[in-house]
Amino acid sequence: MEVQWNFRFGLVILGDSAVGKSSFLRRYTEGTFEESNQSPLGIDFKVQHLSFEPDITIKLLLWDTAGQERFRSISKSYMRNSVGCILLFDLTQRQTFERVRAWHREVLEYVQPAVMVFTLVGHKSDLVVRRQVRRTEAEALAKELDMGAYVEVSSKDDVNVSQAFETVSRAIYQKFREGQIPIIDGWQGLTVGTTVDISKPEKKGCYCG
Repeated sequence: MEVQWNFRFGLVILGDSAVGKSSFLRRYTEGTFEESNQSPLGIDFKVQHLSFEPDITIKLLLWDTAGQERFRSISKSYMRNSVGCILLFDLTQRQTFERVRAWHREVLEYVQPAVMVFTLVGHKSDLVVRRQVRRTEAEALAKELDMGAYVEVSSKDDVNVSQAFETVSRAIYQKFREGQIPIIDGWQGLTVGTTVDISKPEKKGCYCG
């Protein structure tokens, strides 16, 4: 049965190849973990519903983009039409952290800075002895790039994965409520949709998808 939703957000996950984007997304949407270094062929798409309060349900359209250069042109279209971006790096591979600025700059080439909501996520927090990036460094970078939050996660141990998606989704919702994010025509971006007010099942929101 189709889940009723109030808002639909387009959200893209970016970062270097093999930082664990696919396992991160799979843990969130399927509740499973599979350790694999195989990147998706271009784009992997998932849908997940998230409830903030009993009367607010978000439908997340989630795109896991491949980190390889040959798929970069595919990723650009999803950057343009998303309102949320998770920048993922591997806490055990410092070079992936140092590439975050480049990813951030690239996204800003294709989106309006005021519209896109960024969240910085450090992945593989369970590998403590192999850690190469301090939390204070990552928090400082998130502040420097004017990101709303920094979250450390482990897909393997299922630590803070849901929190990362909820953090960026709440930030998107708050900016929309403040009038900083417009409704975007089309099936991507931010769309207001079917109400979950069961007392008025005929009532619809402004559906632009």
